[in-house]
Amino acid sequence: MAVFGVRNDALTTELIDGGFVSVGWDEIGDLSQIGLEREQLKATLARTFPDDKPRSIASWAGTLLRFADEISEGDVVVAPYRPDSTINIGVVTGPYEFHPDEPTHRHRRPVRWGRLGLSRTDFSQPALYEIGCLLTVFGIRKHPDEFLSKLSIGDVGSQVAVTPPTPLPAEDDLDGVDEPRASRIERHTRDFVLERLKSALSHQEFEEFVADLLCALGYQARTTSYSQDGGVDVLAHRDPLGVEPPLIKVQCKHLTSNIGAPDVQQLIGTQTQNELSLFVSLGSYTREAMAIERNRQGLRLIGGEALVDLVLRNYDRLPSRWRSAIPLRPVLVVDDSAGI
Repeated sequence: MAVFGVRNDALTTELIDGGFVSVGWDEIGDLSQIGLEREQLKATLARTFPDDKPRSIASWAGTLLRFADEISEGDVVVAPYRPDSTINIGVVTGPYEFHPDEPTHRHRRPVRWGRLGLSRTDFSQPALYEIGCLLTVFGIRKHPDEFLSKLSIGDVGSQVAVTPPTPLPAEDDLDGVDEPRASRIERHTRDFVLERLKSALSHQEFEEFVADLLCALGYQARTTSYSQDGGVDVLAHRDPLGVEPPLIKVQCKHLTSNIGAPDVQQLIGTQTQNELSLFVSLGSYTREAMAIERNRQGLRLIGGEALVDLVLRNYDRLPSRWRSAIPLRPVLVVDDSAGI
């Protein structure tokens, strides 16, 4: 059994609903008809994409071979989930399939998902850096045990031996697996911010941080009495005196786990006419919770990734107390497109 990472920036909930992982390059058709040989794939790709560089063609051929041929039934896949930047882990349950009637990402492998919505804070930074590889399909060689530990025995069997994936040929390494380019540095920074918000702040301090972040956004905000707030942790408003509507009631959860509908309903229960509700968490939200947000005016759910966005965009306006807890500095970095 080997452990592979599969990146997908084209599809979102379809991967979970349909139980699969997938890659692009739909234009070349069914790989089983072309033949799972490197030179055949390179020739087909070169004909299909005549304007692309030979090095790109070689890398793409390697990616398609790994996806369709090297990954085997029973292997584990680690799939960073783009909508909320969580991590999904599953077990491959069947061979390569081509779905010609699908609008995009027709090259697929069926997967039984074992764990969904894992926070990136559940993993070490070296493990996160490894799955931050820019390649679409890649072997996880250095930290497979971290990801396997999140699966139950029933997902992978009681006795498993991890087989290192085949090393990449030099011509496949188009994206520079270990190069610290822009997207990897950005992801590392986002992970650092999320981890500091989780580990450097107490629950009460997190509420105070949210109040100060709202002030940085231009609101007037104050925390309520800690532990006696009835589900409302922060009160915010645009009016400097706090006497004009609307009042924003904020609930803060210093957690990286999924927030469900009952927690959201509790906050809504405090809302009266002309009041708004804001839920702030380090984690993500269940589908049921997000459905409530879609169907209710005056409610906004902010998860970990959206919170990091707000921190990065308003960092200079945060009090020094929080900038000391989350030390950042602006830099220029190598763009992902450099050298390609």
